[in-house]
Amino acid sequence: MPVSRSPRVCVIAPTPILTLTIESGSQDQDTELHVHPGGQGLWVARMAYSLGADVVLCGPFGGETGTVLAHLAEKENLRVRAIGTAGSNGAYLHDRRGGERQELAFMPPSRLDRHEIDDLYGTALVEALDADVCVITGAFPARVLPGSFFGRLVGDLRAAGIKTVADLSGDAAREAVNAGVDVLKMSHSELVEAKLAEDDSVPALRDGARRLIHPRGDAQGVRAVMVSRAADPALLVTAAHVREVVAPVVTTVDHRGAGDSMTAGIAVAVGRGLAMTEAARLGAAAGALNVTRRGLGTGHREQIERFAEQISVNDVDEDGRDTGADSGDQ
Repeated sequence: MPVSRSPRVCVIAPTPILTLTIESGSQDQDTELHVHPGGQGLWVARMAYSLGADVVLCGPFGGETGTVLAHLAEKENLRVRAIGTAGSNGAYLHDRRGGERQELAFMPPSRLDRHEIDDLYGTALVEALDADVCVITGAFPARVLPGSFFGRLVGDLRAAGIKTVADLSGDAAREAVNAGVDVLKMSHSELVEAKLAEDDSVPALRDGARRLIHPRGDAQGVRAVMVSRAADPALLVTAAHVREVVAPVVTTVDHRGAGDSMTAGIAVAVGRGLAMTEAARLGAAAGALNVTRRGLGTGHREQIERFAEQISVNDVDEDGRDTGADSGDQ
């Protein structure tokens, strides 16, 4: 995979979360407790940095959890643009000693008030205007931030000529689509839940993704949709093509974080100025290798870029079947 300069990536993280995970220890230690900055935006930012990007992270940080989160994020070499809040960031406690994640406790983040929303918007806009690409991640739970926030931001960045990659669902995704986001990543289940696809078959997902794309790409609508499908090949849908992104089969250690890693890979490739097929390869490689690890949104650039060379992007016919014809660099 061709490698160009390190892009500047701005990540919008509406709900950073403090993560605490209990793991089985080594032979001389029964239990280990791991504390990390998490949440969708943080996982995307972490992987983007691993891929060599210069990453700035914009998000709200408040309370005890926010203080710890901001410090840990900066220790991971992310440039944090923190919005002070009266409330607290969320946190969760997971137990992985049995192999699978078991949630022991979850504290949701506080809802942002109108002044905090204004501060987040201004910070996000200014930082994104200095970036090669802006990645917009969602809020969890959605009540933290109104969907209109995402549409306004995408619209203003598009008007300024800044490329945008969004990993959103629900109202936030609809607002981003209407504003003309460049690339939208959604899971197969999110397309079905949004009633854009009747089921999770390839033809249904293809038709659902096509509904989001403007035929000329110069007005409202998405220029490319990447549909993640868990262990099945992802779909790359544009106005002209539908393609399956096929990665080598790997053994899953932890599936969480794979979609966010995929989003990061796509964004870094877009920031490098690569074609969408190459962006799909890098995204799929980052997502696939992340499931082989215990750290969410983690990986090594050299491994991911070499793994991307093993990923094929093949045309899909009207019946939803992979033709086996690699699309090249289109």
